[in-house]
Amino acid sequence: MAYNNGFPMGYAQMYPQMAGFAQQSQMQMQQQQQSNLIWVQGEAGAKSYLVSPNTTVPLWDSENHIIYLKSADASGMPSMKILDYTIRDNSNLPSNAPVNDGPEYATKNEVETIKDDLRKDIDMIKESLGL
Repeated sequence: MAYNNGFPMGYAQMYPQMAGFAQQSQMQMQQQQQSNLIWVQGEAGAKSYLVSPNTTVPLWDSENHIIYLKSADASGMPSMKILDYTIRDNSNLPSNAPVNDGPEYATKNEVETIKDDLRKDIDMIKESLGL
């Protein structure tokens, strides 16, 4: 014979304190953001970072202005390229950069000169053809 303690067996409802705790933990999970930057300490840290086959990963040096592009081929053999970068501001922009103020237009004299040259060429072609 089964023992019955007088309490019904069934669904146990959540107490109000637990409901608040569940909402709090959900909010914390939403606030977490993943950083897409992988920081390593120097070239030794970049060399020791494992990369899965057929992938390329940019690794940012936390000590210098260097980015390591570490790749692995299909067999898992790693290779690495080292990129140095500089931070620019308005004072060190290249001065020889072309400034595009808009389209360049020919002056009336230039157009007339081209037109006269074309007429001379057409007349010369007509003479050579006997027209």
